[in-house]
Amino acid sequence: MDFAALVLIVTFAILLFLHVPIAFSIGIATLLTMLLTIDMAPAIQTLAQRLAGGINSFALLAIPFFILSGLIMGRGGIAHRLIEASKALIGTLPGGLAFVNVVSCMLFGAISGSAAAATSAIGGFMIPEMKKEGYDNDFSAAITATAATTGLLIPPSNILIIYAIASGGISIAALFMAGYLPGILLGLSLMAVCAIFAKRWNLPGAEQRIPLKEAVVKILDAIPSLLLIVLVIGGILAGIFTPTEAGVMAVLYSLILAMGFYREVKLKELPEILLKSVETTAIVMLLIGTSTAMAWILAYENIPQTISAGLLTLSDNPLIILLIINIALLIVGAFMDMTPAVLIFTPIFLPVAVELGMSPLHFGIMLVMNLSIGLCTPPVGSVLFLSCAVARTSIAKIIRPMIPMYLAMIAALLLVTYVPWFSEALPKMLGLY
Repeated sequence: MDFAALVLIVTFAILLFLHVPIAFSIGIATLLTMLLTIDMAPAIQTLAQRLAGGINSFALLAIPFFILSGLIMGRGGIAHRLIEASKALIGTLPGGLAFVNVVSCMLFGAISGSAAAATSAIGGFMIPEMKKEGYDNDFSAAITATAATTGLLIPPSNILIIYAIASGGISIAALFMAGYLPGILLGLSLMAVCAIFAKRWNLPGAEQRIPLKEAVVKILDAIPSLLLIVLVIGGILAGIFTPTEAGVMAVLYSLILAMGFYREVKLKELPEILLKSVETTAIVMLLIGTSTAMAWILAYENIPQTISAGLLTLSDNPLIILLIINIALLIVGAFMDMTPAVLIFTPIFLPVAVELGMSPLHFGIMLVMNLSIGLCTPPVGSVLFLSCAVARTSIAKIIRPMIPMYLAMIAALLLVTYVPWFSEALPKMLGLY
């Protein structure tokens, strides 16, 4: 292994082990690696330039707006309405509340663009409700953690915007459409696990069937929330506005919905919501800046080319190489946050994937799907820890019901990896790719 790569990896690993925040771990490891070949003053100047340059992108302006709209929707009673609508549709089936959990997480994750928000908002309602109906608490927490990750594939998704930048400017609209089928496939795979558990454990549905009139009311009450997806994606596809402008429209629509239509967000709550969105945006941008600097030193030291050449010499079988990439990304996702992982590993693995005949669009969905699984994988899976906190359980207890869900998610990942149709069908149909 190249000495610079060794210094970078070892320093980064030690800092993570010492619980140094990941953005600082990336920045310090990058600076130390730069000092191997660059003097102190130019190295610090280069790091600062790359950090600032990494966030100097018009496309990134969409992220703070989508973060803000997600926070507003999270406070606006959206989760409760999506749950009630899902109950009206499928809640009375055997194991129906588990299906409701998955569907609600998919819908809310798509609206908020955040797996953590879906876990806390949907889990906060569904886990106690499922426990009251006789569902195992650890199973409820496991299905919430895994289902919450589907919203990272179903647009609008901030991580897909970040990949679009890291990949060299692939169409965000094409990426958004590419995420739909894999996201739905991931949700269906989890629902299949729920169906197996429902049969084995004789899981109940909702206690009473909702009258048709009441069911229609609940579904209609949730439709305005779902129209956000139509507004954002429809506007981008129609060429009415850019992804950044779509983020602005999402904020305006969610304000109207949460403050005017549902009236669950008060004017006095806005400063707190704005402050939270600023904090989240600052964390994301710092991660993007330091990760961009690390990606630069990787390229400067020719590390991606070395890894690419090494992978291509392992085997001439594309199936084997893609399997190796998937295993590597699953390991990375278990230890690293999604944003730096996308920015650091896209320039490493994308050239290999393209060499194998995989499109950047297809690779991007595979990459995000891998890292989504990492969010609910110990030891660093943030969504897994959040779900445990909501359910008041422990990682040790939740792992057993998680195992069949991991298997279902990996099965869906392999389908997406080896069948390009899932990622490319909708973009090609709409002429976006």
